[in-house]
Amino acid sequence: MDHWNAELYQSSHSFVWKFGKDLLAQLGPRPGERILDVGCGTGQLTAEISSAGAEVVGIDSSASMVERARQNFPDLRFEQCSVTAMPFHEEFDAVFSNATLHWVRDAEAAVDAISRALKPGGRFIAEFGGRGNTGALLEALYQELAASGVDEPKRLNPWYYPSIAEYAAVLERAGLEVTFAALFERPTPLEGGDEALANWLAMFGASFTNALSPELRGPFVRRIEQRAAHRLRRPDGVWTIDYRRLRIRAAKLR
Repeated sequence: MDHWNAELYQSSHSFVWKFGKDLLAQLGPRPGERILDVGCGTGQLTAEISSAGAEVVGIDSSASMVERARQNFPDLRFEQCSVTAMPFHEEFDAVFSNATLHWVRDAEAAVDAISRALKPGGRFIAEFGGRGNTGALLEALYQELAASGVDEPKRLNPWYYPSIAEYAAVLERAGLEVTFAALFERPTPLEGGDEALANWLAMFGASFTNALSPELRGPFVRRIEQRAAHRLRRPDGVWTIDYRRLRIRAAKLR
């Protein structure tokens, strides 16, 4: 089932690809290169890569995201595909991924597929949620779910937030040598005013809210806002998510 809302993503969560533009400098796409964009979303960063003269393919597991990307950029190639099921074999000079791989719990399968897709010597550039990402929000979610009678609320967490050492080991097992790694704080202001956190949860946190019956979800979100406000809402009223990002550059050895 496709749980992504491409319209909400594009209208209220543009920070995802705006922050990703900085990652493109690490990629350094060159004319004539073949580049794979893993988790392309609605296609904005795929188009940036193409504008550098590279031949780019964008993939996303969400049919609605791919459909919107094709509407946004009809001259580019987008395919619906999970990263763990990619069919590519030594086709790309580089694989790029922004804000996607924390959604893939089977990191070994994802990295194996990425390694297979790369030509020998090809590069992998990625940024996604790292150890401690959204920690304050998760704490509020777990506390409120437990208070609402949900057993083992941590089991609802859909994300994979590795440390540098943990992810480097995964990469090395797949024949990728880490040439750069950083884990850093990036508090991220949300769009949407008073409803910004509710919109973020609607976009990214459905696995938590769906544990409750529909009539309880609205009041639940209001209680999350109350629990999290002292840590995640600035004095000017802007909601700010406590992101910690893991940025990786690696090269294929074989």
